[in-house]
Amino acid sequence: MQLVKPVGREAAARKYDILSALMAYALSQDKHCQRRVLRLMALITTRYNWKRDELAMGQEEIARLWSVDTRTVKREMARLKGQGWLVLKRQGARGRVSVYGIDLEKMMEDTRPAWVNIGPDFVARVDPPAAPAPADNVVPLRAAAPPVQDGTLWARVQERLHGEDAALYGAWFGPLQEAGVEDGCLILLAPSRFHASYVQTHLAARLVAAVQRLDPSLRDVRVEA
Repeated sequence: MQLVKPVGREAAARKYDILSALMAYALSQDKHCQRRVLRLMALITTRYNWKRDELAMGQEEIARLWSVDTRTVKREMARLKGQGWLVLKRQGARGRVSVYGIDLEKMMEDTRPAWVNIGPDFVARVDPPAAPAPADNVVPLRAAAPPVQDGTLWARVQERLHGEDAALYGAWFGPLQEAGVEDGCLILLAPSRFHASYVQTHLAARLVAAVQRLDPSLRDVRVEA
């Protein structure tokens, strides 16, 4: 998705949409994730500069806001950076605190599976369907045949993905093969490195959502070449 930046006349509404997505996502996760997202929301609502995409706040200040010690701050900030939601823009030095940006597009893509919990009006507003291209430029995708059912989890997930969008399934999901489960993560094999990278970058949230609907014990999906 291409997120409309929360600036201009509709900035307030867009900010509420982003915070709503975070809230719905947190409520669908375990208590540890809920607490981490709540802490991030506290930073966003108190110190984040939306226009400049800057979060500048010292560790002691963050610890006071979160009612924790600085070791917890370091650990949680590292996890948010590892998740790709926080981006270090300038490393802190003597007398200066570190400055972070927030990857709003990554954050919204990760929270996508929980949008439906808010309502279809929210989904349509945050990620409206793209306008159709001119007829001369349209290259139709060939819809693939339904997957063969063999009783495995991946076959059932494929059936669901095919039912949602047969053309998308044929282009990207159909060629994937199950390689096993490791530490709550379903591992899939793609026919090429590019194929794996594209699915992991652009379709991972949709893939994870489909898998978790059928097996909530799986927390993630990894696509490898």
